[in-house]
Amino acid sequence: MKKISIIFILPDLETGGAERIVTTLANHLPRDQFEPKILLLRKEGGFLEILKDDVEIIDIKTPRIRHSLKPILLEIKRRKPDIVFSGFGEVNAYLSLFIKFFPKTKFIARETNVVSKHVTRKEIRFFYKFYNNYHRIICQSDDMKNDLIEYFNIKKEKLVKINNPVDFDFINKKLDISVKAETFNDDYKNVVAIGNLSSRKGFDNLLKVFSHLRNEKIKLHLIGDGRDKELLLQMKSDLKLDNVIFHGQQKNPYQFLKFADLFILSSRYEGFPNVLLEAGACGVYSLANNCPGGINEIIQNKINGEISDIEQHQKFAEKVKDICAGIHDKKLIINSIKTRFSKDIILKHYENLLLDF
Repeated sequence: MKKISIIFILPDLETGGAERIVTTLANHLPRDQFEPKILLLRKEGGFLEILKDDVEIIDIKTPRIRHSLKPILLEIKRRKPDIVFSGFGEVNAYLSLFIKFFPKTKFIARETNVVSKHVTRKEIRFFYKFYNNYHRIICQSDDMKNDLIEYFNIKKEKLVKINNPVDFDFINKKLDISVKAETFNDDYKNVVAIGNLSSRKGFDNLLKVFSHLRNEKIKLHLIGDGRDKELLLQMKSDLKLDNVIFHGQQKNPYQFLKFADLFILSSRYEGFPNVLLEAGACGVYSLANNCPGGINEIIQNKINGEISDIEQHQKFAEKVKDICAGIHDKKLIINSIKTRFSKDIILKHYENLLLDF
């Protein structure tokens, strides 16, 4: 039986959600059926360390996405894969215009966000006029799916909803080697938030929430880096938030989740947040902002978390206090994620999709 050759396309393998999904897929697709390769604009990122040796990396050494289209098309022309799987919104958009030049190759796009919220530049939105050229478009949530239909006129039959997988084996190995950070004080409740320090993640709202918690024995640990770092540090200073600690990018964020009393997702919008899934996989109760992106598909109210409006800063702060004062069943939280989003369940959906051509 001829193996199905598949090329996954990403800018790099930095430790983000899209990169985690592609790495998981490439590592675990059955080798008797698939021959996976990953095409990167630049060969860098933390997930390179966990990628299996038999996954070929195609490095086109292109620092900017806008200059990547020609070398991507040349690689597709040269290698003639059965399937091209593009996993990054901007690349997806550019590539959609040229799909018809490769009639023997099936093209799949995986969206990472609610597109109308995320894609604001007119020159990028233009390419979404050609998005129906894709044979399938993977959405991780109903919010993403409905958004593409409503704002971009994508045909329903092109859209496939597949949630993100959680690799419990990987997470549990990380938890086994995790030790408590020195900044985690047993006299305090420790709240963790993880993400790129950008407007989309809503950490400015989270700092305003914690301005109402100055006098409480509750610490906020922010994990991540990004362009808004200086702005957020200035906010911390202006609001006199001694109870907020910026830890920067961390190779092992699970050492923070392992000992967290609460995880907060403060985003303004999401796609289907891996970090919320992984917090649950670590047994951490979550409080999430009521934003687009599948939040209500992940949170099971009062089982693995709650949803509230973070822009109501005082009310959200009261929620934080109430949750930190309570006791939550770690096994129940873990089970709520494992029974719906474990790697084996979700990978089966991907395998069926890839074999469907």
